[in-house]
Amino acid sequence: MEDYHLLPKLRDSLSYLYIEHAVIERDHAALLVLQETGRTTVPTANLSLLLIGPGTSLTHAAVALLAENGTSIVWVGEDGNKFYAQGTGETRRADHLLHQARMASDPEKRLQVVMRMYAVRFGYDLDPGLSIEQIRGMEGARVKNAYADASRKYGVEWSGRNYDRSNWANADPVNRALSAANALLNGICHAAIVSGGYSPGLGFLHTGLQLSFVYDIADLYKTRFTIPAAFSTAAQGVEHIEKRTREACRDLFREQKLLRQILPDIDRLLEVSDRTDYSPVDEDLSLPVFWWQPDEPAQGE
Repeated sequence: MEDYHLLPKLRDSLSYLYIEHAVIERDHAALLVLQETGRTTVPTANLSLLLIGPGTSLTHAAVALLAENGTSIVWVGEDGNKFYAQGTGETRRADHLLHQARMASDPEKRLQVVMRMYAVRFGYDLDPGLSIEQIRGMEGARVKNAYADASRKYGVEWSGRNYDRSNWANADPVNRALSAANALLNGICHAAIVSGGYSPGLGFLHTGLQLSFVYDIADLYKTRFTIPAAFSTAAQGVEHIEKRTREACRDLFREQKLLRQILPDIDRLLEVSDRTDYSPVDEDLSLPVFWWQPDEPAQGE
């Protein structure tokens, strides 16, 4: 039996809402979004991720409401192309984080996780005799083929993944669409990771960044979601391409039930199976914590 205190709403949630140039207040059990175009009431009970874009102000009461409902808040740049900060997720438990840290700190266990990650990407188990360098070469070829296949399928010219992080708008339309799609996928994976009590920074393939694990998990889904969404959107025209790409991703995430997959996938990658132990810390945020105690040697040792 699954412990739904650990995953209270994520799998049934709306995927995301992106808001920019607005004032966000609390209106009873919903958000009130004030913009030049008018006032919009947004229910929060089933919202997984709120992306806060430029020119947006959030009241303290609105943030408290989002936290109460387990909605992750991510502050991003225009069109979601940059990440600045994050809020908390749905669980306050630390056991998954501690398990993740153990797996990432043990070279043998870490390699096992890496091999499982590549197996998910390729769709089959790889020869254990292959080196990481060889697998990375195979992965590069796999992604290159995915771009080429999408280019042929949607009739969009493709000259490679090229963009300038300091000037997103200078990229060609399909690269701008890919950047918007990948930024959104990162946000969804980030929300799921935090919701499950894992750390966004403890990566296995990626390392040394606060979002290393986010990139690890997002890479599992790019050829299924962001590449086809970006190319299909670019094939339909270039006007408002970032916004339209986000909408295409949202529809694809819902159709393919991405939110149902992410945490179970993480659990399998990290060999986590304990979804049965209920912890009261998610109900009582002021619950006193346990103290660490070193193991005492048994008598006679």
